Amino acid sequence: MDERAEVREFLASRRARLSPEQAGVVSAGGRRRVPGLRRDEVARLAGVSVDYYTRLERGDLAGVSDSVLDAISRALGLDQAENDHLHDLARAFTPPRRRPQITGEPRFAQSPVQHMLDAMTGAAAMVTNTRMDLVAANALGFALYSDMHRGTLRPANHSRYIFLDPGAHDFYPDWERAANVNVAILRRDAGRHPHDAGIAALVGELSIHSDEFRARWAAHDVRRHYTGAKEFRHPSIGLLELDFQAMELQDTPGHSLTVYTARPGSPSDEGLRLLASWAATEGLLERARAADSPT
Repeated sequence: MDERAEVREFLASRRARLSPEQAGVVSAGGRRRVPGLRRDEVARLAGVSVDYYTRLERGDLAGVSDSVLDAISRALGLDQAENDHLHDLARAFTPPRRRPQITGEPRFAQSPVQHMLDAMTGAAAMVTNTRMDLVAANALGFALYSDMHRGTLRPANHSRYIFLDPGAHDFYPDWERAANVNVAILRRDAGRHPHDAGIAALVGELSIHSDEFRARWAAHDVRRHYTGAKEFRHPSIGLLELDFQAMELQDTPGHSLTVYTARPGSPSDEGLRLLASWAATEGLLERARAADSPT
């Protein structure tokens, strides 16, 4: 991706959304020509010169210190995810030899990670990569996302499912929220891994085939997504209200583990039990792993 364009569009979009009133800037009055703060106002809030901030917003973050980035972040009212994203964008200007690279997709079959997944019998658990591919799961994980996994393209991909498969609108009761979160996570990962050809290819594919994706990608929103609640409408089980926890796998960079659980005694708790029974009856785990195995 074009690092300078990413920086330029991200900073300009954050500046445009922040009004003088929100930033505590006293306006001189008269008609303003920009929807949010002016560059000189951001520079003043951050304690840098206007020329210097202009250089940054034009896309040049080479050599910018963390303290300056944090000052810009405070001036623009960035949240933690956006602040992290700004630092990630700056790291993209580091010489290539210093960038950690993700080399190939690890094989999870018969790995300790897969054994851990299989040991989780009362929760839906899965591993995804920075491209939103589902690369490993336990029985309940495959069962939960069985509709996404029914296609022939491998690996199954959350972003493609949300934006290119009409069934996703039924699977996610709040499809708009699911779509917004998906793009915000993908945008954050793109900033963390700016030279990942797989992410670039996925973004290009979705931008061509989905107006919904293209509009959200242009918004430059980013999000941390480690805990919360989600709703799913499984085609065979019905509505499931699940809590989730996500964590990065330290020994496999670029991969994260997500675990979905239901509150004990809730209808969704019973729903997960039914989902496990349904998956066993359908032989879903065996079929899913056979489909994912290399030929």
